[in-house]
Amino acid sequence: MSHPHPELTAPEPLPEGALRVTPFGGLGEVGRNMTAFEYAGRLLMVDCGVLFPEDHQPGVDLILPDWSSIRDRLDDVEALVLTHGHEDHIGATPYLLRERGDIPLVGSELTLALLGSKLREHRLKETVHHVVKEGEKITFGPFELEFVAVNHSIPDALAVAIRTPAGLVLHTGDFKMDQLPLDGRITDLRAFARLGEEGVDLFLTDSTNAETPGFTPTERGITPVIDQVFRESQQRIIVACFASHVHRVQQVLDAAYAHERQVAFVGRSMVRNMGIARDLGYLTIPPGTIVDAKELAHLPPQHQVLISTGSQGEPMSALSRIAQRTHNFVHIEEGDTVLLASSLIPGNENAVYRVINGLARWGAKVVHKGNAMVHVSGHASAGELLYCYNIVKPRNVLPVHGEIRHMQANAALARMTGVENVVIAEDGVVVDLVDGVASVAGKVDCGYVFVDGSSVGDITESDLKDRRILGEEGFISVIVVMDSVSGKVAGGPEIHARGFAEDDSVFEDVKPAIIDALDRAVADGATDSYQLQQTVRRVIGRWVSNTHRRRPMIIPVVIDA
Repeated sequence: MSHPHPELTAPEPLPEGALRVTPFGGLGEVGRNMTAFEYAGRLLMVDCGVLFPEDHQPGVDLILPDWSSIRDRLDDVEALVLTHGHEDHIGATPYLLRERGDIPLVGSELTLALLGSKLREHRLKETVHHVVKEGEKITFGPFELEFVAVNHSIPDALAVAIRTPAGLVLHTGDFKMDQLPLDGRITDLRAFARLGEEGVDLFLTDSTNAETPGFTPTERGITPVIDQVFRESQQRIIVACFASHVHRVQQVLDAAYAHERQVAFVGRSMVRNMGIARDLGYLTIPPGTIVDAKELAHLPPQHQVLISTGSQGEPMSALSRIAQRTHNFVHIEEGDTVLLASSLIPGNENAVYRVINGLARWGAKVVHKGNAMVHVSGHASAGELLYCYNIVKPRNVLPVHGEIRHMQANAALARMTGVENVVIAEDGVVVDLVDGVASVAGKVDCGYVFVDGSSVGDITESDLKDRRILGEEGFISVIVVMDSVSGKVAGGPEIHARGFAEDDSVFEDVKPAIIDALDRAVADGATDSYQLQQTVRRVIGRWVSNTHRRRPMIIPVVIDA
């Protein structure tokens, strides 16, 4: 990824008594959130999440934050604070712990429990855990942390206030201001106001919904819609949602119990996360409601409910396999109802509608956000952000968590409330808080780190470009044998193509041109095999472009005999 601010240079050494903020992900994108705070040579990390790949990143499993600029300073890290348990905030933690396994982890009970199962999957020993609650304070080196309850689409989310000699920072994490949350745990605006009275020097605020006017609807507003779906459905109901959305699953369980249906969880992450939430008391399961997925098949369809992963159209998810009728034991039938109880993440539209069409093809009724109010956002809209700015009255604002348009909209809201200094930064752009004033101090290298199977960071943008070309244009291989004595073509050219949609016989016309070009190159003194390969590449590349309007990958091989 090319850096968005080529005019910036590396930052100067941090002035004494100043605080440095360096985002390694999450600014300019929705995902892979990670921010480093530095004071007096010590570091505090907040969040360590992943970004999921898009169609133009073929073969990539995950995208990690790029902490390469501090890789040689990981021993300076005092702690990693995790604001909540979503993948875009905790998913990259195992990869960080591979590089330093004893970084203290700080977070709420549910957050650290979800992370713990992830660490076991990666076969990592659990490091020191500090379970914290709202209202608690804990100190690591020069950083005194205070945690504030915030409402989000997962229980136990926290904002964090960071006190240092350089000033007070308030990081909201992901939050909204639902006044009627299902678990009764509201965003603690009194704490925000108290911190504002103390004096917030730098306010890092969630930007995701800054373009959306008004207030984000309450989660309780979805309950009647879910109840209506259950009331009207005459056959099986399949609900797809995020494996971490405990509140949505609770609503479905309550509706199933009210309508005398039994529920099974489908998908490894769903089974794991709901088991953790149940064991910790965040999920209340009505008596006799949960059964094993294979046992559910023996019940009449009107008594069945499946809760699965796959609301974003992930190819290997349970819902995608159900839509393709390749799932082991769940087969979609005409009259079934499928409820997609989640938001549509930008970039996933095609995958989601592909699944919806697949389900509809088999006669299922699909209820989704486009035709019913079955999901509300977990992020604060513009009205809530204005409310927070007026309560906190920060001296400086740094919008976080969002694409550029979201952060710009958030910045405009801050300015409307009278905040004079709003800093727009992106991944790798360093912001220093010096004498109470925040400003851009430079940049550090900060690209995408791709996870491809067991490979971490080995895949480059160039590799992805090659994959895109192979996937979209195919490839052509050309093998030529040269007589090392005479310099003449002794064999070939043999030309083969894959993904080109043309028979290899079409290349007969270009073979004489390749031989003529090689003869001219040898006559001009070209003897190196690389030079001859480039000659072959140019000739066949020009011919394919002019004749077939294609740009495949060309792999020339010249062999001396």
